[in-house]
Amino acid sequence: MTTRKSPVRLRASDAPGQPDVTPALEDLYRGFEQELLVPLWTEIGDLMPAHPRSRAVPHLWHWENLRKLAEQAGALVPVGRGGERRAIALANPGLGGRPFATPTLWAAIQYLMPGEDAPEHRHTQHAFRFVVEGEGVWTVVNGDAVPMRRGDFLPQAGWNWHAHHNATSEPMAWIDGLDIPFQYASDAQFFEFGRDEISEAERITPERSRSERLWAHPGLRPLSAGQLAPGSPLLSYKWEFTDRALADQLALESEGFGGTVEPGHAAVRYTNPASGADVLPTIRVEMHRVVRGAQTAPVRETGSSVYQVFDGSGSVTVGDRTWSVTRGDLFVVPSWEPFSARSEAGSTDSDSGALDLFRFSDSPIFEALRLDRAQRDTR
Repeated sequence: MTTRKSPVRLRASDAPGQPDVTPALEDLYRGFEQELLVPLWTEIGDLMPAHPRSRAVPHLWHWENLRKLAEQAGALVPVGRGGERRAIALANPGLGGRPFATPTLWAAIQYLMPGEDAPEHRHTQHAFRFVVEGEGVWTVVNGDAVPMRRGDFLPQAGWNWHAHHNATSEPMAWIDGLDIPFQYASDAQFFEFGRDEISEAERITPERSRSERLWAHPGLRPLSAGQLAPGSPLLSYKWEFTDRALADQLALESEGFGGTVEPGHAAVRYTNPASGADVLPTIRVEMHRVVRGAQTAPVRETGSSVYQVFDGSGSVTVGDRTWSVTRGDLFVVPSWEPFSARSEAGSTDSDSGALDLFRFSDSPIFEALRLDRAQRDTR
C-alpha cells in the first residue's frame, strides 16, 4: 500500500491551550495528515481571530507613475482578442503578486489610443469606469453609446455586452473597478466574447446616452420600465450633478442647517434610480469632499475599499501609514484598518477648492451576509 504525500502538515506544540506533546499525539497528527484532516485546536487563532486581519495591506499608487506606464503600454501593447483590454491592475503587495487591489476588489488603469476600439465582450463580473481626466471615449453597452468625461461614473452590471471606442485624436485613461477577486474566489465567473467590431450605427458620439435620457431625471421613474436586471439601468452619473450635490451640502452646513457627514465633510452615494439600492450588487460607490483644513474622524469597517483622489491634495492615514496625495493617486484601505483624511486643497490644485475622494468598496457583500460592522472615532 502506497502512502500518499499529504499537503497537510501538523506540528505538536508545547503552548498554552494545546495538548501535551507525546508520541501518541504525534501519531494522531500523522493520521490526521494522511486523511487530510486539520483539528480546530491547532488553527483557531488564525481561523477565528478577535478582529479581521486582512492579508491585504495599506498601499498607495501615484497617478503620475501609473499614467506614464500606461502611455508606454499604449505604444507597445495592441488591444484586441487575447488581451481584450489594455488594462493594468493594481497588485496589493500583501496578496502574493495577484492582480488584486484587495481580496474582493480589482482596480486598474485602462488606456485607449486615438481611433482605437476595445472589442465587445461580456462577463458576470460587475464593473464600472471612473474618469479622472480627459474625454473622447464612448463605451457602448448593449448598443447604447455612453460618453465618458472627467468626473463621470459609469456602472456596468454583469453579463451586459460592452465595447469602447476612442473618437478623438488623443489617448485617454480611466479607472476600472470590478469584483473579479470575489467571483474568482467563489468560482462564480463566466466570460463570453462578442463581436470583433461594433457597427457604424453604434460608433456614434451622442451628448447623452439612451439610458440617461430615460433614467437621469431625479426622483422620476419611467412607467415603461418593467422587470429590471440587477444593477443600475442608468449607465452614466454626470460629474456636474455630483459636484452640485457636494457643494450644496457644504453650503447648507455653512448656513447652519447641517447636511454633511461631519464638519467640513460632504459625501454622496451613487444609487440605482429604480430601487435606491447600490448601483451594483457587489460594489458600493461614493464621492467625498473634504474642505481645506478639515480632517475626517478615523473609521474602521469590515470589508475593503479603494480610493482615488479625484481632485485636490492632502494627507491620508490608513492603519499606521500616512501619505501625501494629489490628483489621481489611488490607495487601499483593508478590512478593519482605520482610515482618515486631511484636506490641504486650495484653488490652485482643485476645481472645488477641496479634497475630492472617489471611493468604492465591497460593502453590499458584507451587508447581504450580515457581516457589516463599523466603528467611528468621535474624537
